[in-house]
Amino acid sequence: MGKPTGFIEYERQGNEEIGPQERIQNFDEFHVPMSEEERQTQAARCMDCGVPFCQSGMMIGGMASGCPLNNLCPEWNELLYIGSYEQALGRLLKTNNFPEFTSRVCPAPCEAACTCGLNDTPVTIKENENAIIEYGYEHGLMEPKPPKVRTGKSVAVVGSGPAGLAAADQLNRRGHSVTVYEREDHPGGLLMYGIPNMKLDKSVIERKIKVMEAEGVDFQVNVNVGTDIKAEELCQRYDRVILACGASRPRDIKAPGREAKGIYFAVDYLKRVTKHLRDPQYTDYISAKGKNVLVIGGGDTGNDCVGSSIRQGAKSVVQLEMMPKPPVERSENNPWPEWPKVLKTDYGQQEAIAVFGSDPRIYETTVKEFIADDKGNLKQVKGVKLSWTKDEKTGRMNMSEIPGSEYVMDIDLVFIAAGFLGSEEYVTKDFGVKMTDRTNVETKEGEYRTSSKNVFTAGDMHRGQSLVVWAIREGREAARAVDQDLMGYTNLN
Repeated sequence: MGKPTGFIEYERQGNEEIGPQERIQNFDEFHVPMSEEERQTQAARCMDCGVPFCQSGMMIGGMASGCPLNNLCPEWNELLYIGSYEQALGRLLKTNNFPEFTSRVCPAPCEAACTCGLNDTPVTIKENENAIIEYGYEHGLMEPKPPKVRTGKSVAVVGSGPAGLAAADQLNRRGHSVTVYEREDHPGGLLMYGIPNMKLDKSVIERKIKVMEAEGVDFQVNVNVGTDIKAEELCQRYDRVILACGASRPRDIKAPGREAKGIYFAVDYLKRVTKHLRDPQYTDYISAKGKNVLVIGGGDTGNDCVGSSIRQGAKSVVQLEMMPKPPVERSENNPWPEWPKVLKTDYGQQEAIAVFGSDPRIYETTVKEFIADDKGNLKQVKGVKLSWTKDEKTGRMNMSEIPGSEYVMDIDLVFIAAGFLGSEEYVTKDFGVKMTDRTNVETKEGEYRTSSKNVFTAGDMHRGQSLVVWAIREGREAARAVDQDLMGYTNLN
């Protein structure tokens, strides 16, 4: 333990943020790192408690408590406190292939389960992680390290999101020849085209991809497996195949008038905005400039649409959420170390408050009808308020419309951020893998082998829509299963 009394002596202090009015002028990341001395002070707050819930990765009440990667937070916090950055980096990379991603986009279940947060504020674990990995890049500690020996075995990974990248990274380190297939023009999956630049600058992804390429991973982009190259050919060409295509089918809103022009899925919007930012010559993007914008969905993707719309110069932004407004503080039936079901005002909502003077979110409501003008362009949206009641027999909460609660909003542009329904059917059908009732690729409990010979799966395609850290864990575990299958044993952790 670096400083036994650190959590008593020092208060939590996070990185400074560029103010909303200034940061909305561009799509740049807006957190300002503190000095090394200040960061080491924050690391000193780690209690090195007897039971470090931060690294547990348990499921409590259907939600993760602690890091699903089992990151060794107390160990690298102590090493950071004493200034041993290189050793801290080694402990961090032992469990996490991509701290540069998770330290930017993860909601930090580690901090939600931090023992220090039981009666005080949690340790700045996420920011400490970012400081360690960025130190590694700045000081030449992240140079490529190709495997010294190759096994002669080959693996194809379909999909280059966090699960596919983690599987590829692990298997390449083991010495297998790995080829990653990606249907977009650059690796990264939703990291590249589903998360906007202000949360994860694309140079961060490109930096890691260059390292992986130098270590021997082959990336084949603009190749849509299932159409451009068929499953049969892939299975003949490689010893094993891992499907890590994500749960990319968006959930639609089946309200009357859905065919009106100006209604888009959130991920399509975010992808096209990012493509334009990366290449200004790309003109097939969606602009919210001067538009009244409605975002349907209260999650992270919806928030990203709010922030992106404001940066583009939206006239107004409203965000609909079907669920009731969460409490500001934990309720008695949501004790630590469960994930706190409390109100979270994210960067996009903060910016909307700063620009428009009020929180953009409307709770317990949904869309009843989309209304178009005589040219088919969206002009209004009719909403309706919802009521939630508990079924005494099943214990489930049932939703119903409140009669007479309809209201109309002037809306030019709608982004649907209502979640995802599962993997693309053309891929799963081509590989002939069995599916679950929840449209995930089926495997035995705790395993990653599919019903098709020599085909494995990982990530959202396997477990359903989830966090980046879960995807990385799945990719690592799938790599371990493939390695065991190829070699008869495995030394991957």
